[in-house]
Amino acid sequence: MKTKLCWNTRYGTTCVTGLLKSCSAPAHRPAAAAPPFVAMALRSQLLRNCLNGTVQSRSFHELHKERAGVATLRDVLEDRLREIKRAKTWKHERIITSPQDTKVTVKGAEGEFLNFCANNYLGLSNHPEVVEAAREGLKKYGAGLSSVRFICGTQTIHKELEDRLAKFHNREDAILYGSCFDANAGLFESVLTPEDAVFSDALNHASIIDGIRLCKAQKFRYPHRDLNELEHLLAHSEARIKLIVTDGVFSMDGTVAPLKGLRDLADKYRTLLAVDDSHATGFFGETGRGTEEYLGIMGAADIICSTLGKAVSGAAGGYTTGPKELITLLRNVSRPYLFSNAPPPPVVCASLKSLDLVEHSGELRQRLRENTRAFREGLKSAGLTVAGDDHPICPVMVGEAPLAVELASNMLKRGIYVVAFSYPVVPKGAARVRVQLSAAHTQEDVARAVQAFADVAREIGIVKA
Repeated sequence: MKTKLCWNTRYGTTCVTGLLKSCSAPAHRPAAAAPPFVAMALRSQLLRNCLNGTVQSRSFHELHKERAGVATLRDVLEDRLREIKRAKTWKHERIITSPQDTKVTVKGAEGEFLNFCANNYLGLSNHPEVVEAAREGLKKYGAGLSSVRFICGTQTIHKELEDRLAKFHNREDAILYGSCFDANAGLFESVLTPEDAVFSDALNHASIIDGIRLCKAQKFRYPHRDLNELEHLLAHSEARIKLIVTDGVFSMDGTVAPLKGLRDLADKYRTLLAVDDSHATGFFGETGRGTEEYLGIMGAADIICSTLGKAVSGAAGGYTTGPKELITLLRNVSRPYLFSNAPPPPVVCASLKSLDLVEHSGELRQRLRENTRAFREGLKSAGLTVAGDDHPICPVMVGEAPLAVELASNMLKRGIYVVAFSYPVVPKGAARVRVQLSAAHTQEDVARAVQAFADVAREIGIVKA
């Protein structure tokens, strides 16, 4: 419906047809155009009213209430939301009012909280040099490109970062994405056809699962880290291209993929091996080269997908690195790359500076290893079950979702910020509070968290007093 400003010459009043249900001008009298001074004044008032939400033909709620499709959608979604609440798996988002760091402030709560749930493994998210690099990138290159890469969305810094990432992993080439989720979403569909097959660990990240769903390859899932079952599947596959894909470190469990065994199977059955190393890049292994380095088998993976949103800067962005032909193909056919803007200049510049720090942060990695060891040993001594391998992801296993929520809530009351995870993020009956250590945590921070867990676990009956 068109909106028109009208002037009633007899009554000296105005109306906006198409915007209000009625106006002051009688229906039988034609409305002339409003004089300029009236039009200008009214337009100014209308703008103020619209900005204040006081003038509208109908409220958004009223308009959508009349639409049968929206009404049906509301009913269906309200039922689903009630079911989530009944199952006690509702996800509450706490709002951080400070920069990401080991100490944060939370909206609606007083004081600072020790943060033990961020992916800020090396403490670079708020590192002054990283922040300054982002600021300089914003001033020099702008806020963003307003374009996808192949049109006019590639700057010299994007190519520089891709080159740095390829060299960091000792691969031929690399390609940037908006996130590692996008990197995984764009990999399988681009490479695999119905003639091919993909073999995925049962506990792989959701981005891998969704990426595989998008492709037309034959799909096989093997039990978590079960090399025997994987070999059985590989031996019976006659696919043209066979691709094994695994997390390097599994984010909900802190377990490390058996890369040596996977590489052996890949060689035996002429299979590719792809690794999502998001929870390893920058800090796992002696020089932070990830799961391969940690396990002493550099070069095991044919393809690595990883992130710039965790240990490396903590900002955003993801990438894929591997054979040059693969990366060139992805630049030409990978849909998340072709139809999404690249990471913005401040993020790219922050990531470049973070890579500088990562390559010279042996002390930070050593501190992270010490914090991880102290936390795991402390909780086990307190009688709690901590899953995973020797990794700063430390899932405190509880079992039932309500108990995990109670544990996390009571920890917050003691000034420790942790989060409970339950179904559908983890299997039913395997609820947990996932703790993540950072090199930026002090020994006192770790000791305080261990003591708080021990006290709360006794109070709510997880551990017998």
